Amino acid sequence: MDAWTGHDVPTLPGKSAPPALFDSARREIARTTAGPTASMYVCGITPYDATHLGHAATMITFDLVQRLWRDAGIDVRYVQNVTDIDDPLLERATRDGEDWVVLAMRETALFREDMEALRIIPPAHYVGAVESIPRIAAHVRELVAAGAAYQLGDGTGDVYFAIEAAPAFGYESHLSREDMLRLSAERGGDPERPGKRDPLDPLLWRGARDGEPAWDGGDLGPGRPGWHIECATIALGLLGSTIDVQGGGNDLLYPHHECSAAHAERLTGEAPFAAHYVHAGMIGLDGEKMSKSKGNLVFVSRLRGDGVDPMAVRLGLMTGHYRSDRQWTDDVLKAGEQRLARWREAAVAPTGPSGDGLLAALREALGNDLDTPAALALVDAWAESALAGGGTDPAAPALMAQAVDALLGIRL
Repeated sequence: MDAWTGHDVPTLPGKSAPPALFDSARREIARTTAGPTASMYVCGITPYDATHLGHAATMITFDLVQRLWRDAGIDVRYVQNVTDIDDPLLERATRDGEDWVVLAMRETALFREDMEALRIIPPAHYVGAVESIPRIAAHVRELVAAGAAYQLGDGTGDVYFAIEAAPAFGYESHLSREDMLRLSAERGGDPERPGKRDPLDPLLWRGARDGEPAWDGGDLGPGRPGWHIECATIALGLLGSTIDVQGGGNDLLYPHHECSAAHAERLTGEAPFAAHYVHAGMIGLDGEKMSKSKGNLVFVSRLRGDGVDPMAVRLGLMTGHYRSDRQWTDDVLKAGEQRLARWREAAVAPTGPSGDGLLAALREALGNDLDTPAALALVDAWAESALAGGGTDPAAPALMAQAVDALLGIRL
């Protein structure tokens, strides 16, 4: 599967340190890799609907991580998946009387357009679940052979991972069993299904059902993969047995990231699967949670269609810290548009305060767990000074524009 088209990222003078990020498993901020290459896997969309602002905020978060690694002189191996076969996709296709393949292709194409408009650096590998099914099935068979998975004895052909085969299960999310059971039921699991060894055991392979697509699973029989093993398989195949960052929204911490890490660690015998489990906050709308069930999703493509500059959207989403749940309002968008206009005006000022000083301060702020509120305030202060005639450096406005482009992804 092809990713979207990238763009040139300015090379800045000097280098930053590798960013420090909050790791959900350790529950602390720690410095990321300083090695020659960093690896990152970010969970992508299930393409049953257009890109909403929650998706955009998450992708911006990990785009900033990639930009900071690159600014530190580190090569980045970045992989993102597309869950192009799953229950929500099939349900939406059935509801709308549409072929699920056509639906997935259309919404994936729109996602690519939105990412390009938001100037998200594309992943090196953009991989669909469907194209990965042979490798996923092989991993499920391997887990069954190792006694870490079992087929339910009800004739469905469904295969589950036994969490008892992952003694450290729960180390990432730090949730109580009660909370795990609740979230499993809310987020696609089936803790009350009869016949499972443990209610928390996650699905690895769903046996074929009438009216549903299915693929050859070899000894497993025909079917399709579960969600968590999809990401584990794609990451292991392209990034190796351990990675630097596994990323996504904080709604993926459990069960998705907990289970995919358990699958990967059981398959390779190496732990932890990720050095950093990094999770972005949720985006609400006018004081309410943004969700498909509420019908209040704000779509990036709709904003673009209304003539909103994607750079203003990007700025609006960076106003709050990436780990915080935050609200999108008309005022947030208006502030983003005003800030963008002010920065663009300052970028063509005849002189300005030290560009080197701004660059160093931006690197420090962003390197501290992606402190975008502090970074935006730094550029605001620089722009106000430049527009007021402060500073005498004629090269500073151009360096400011390059720094904002390279580190924040904002084209002025």
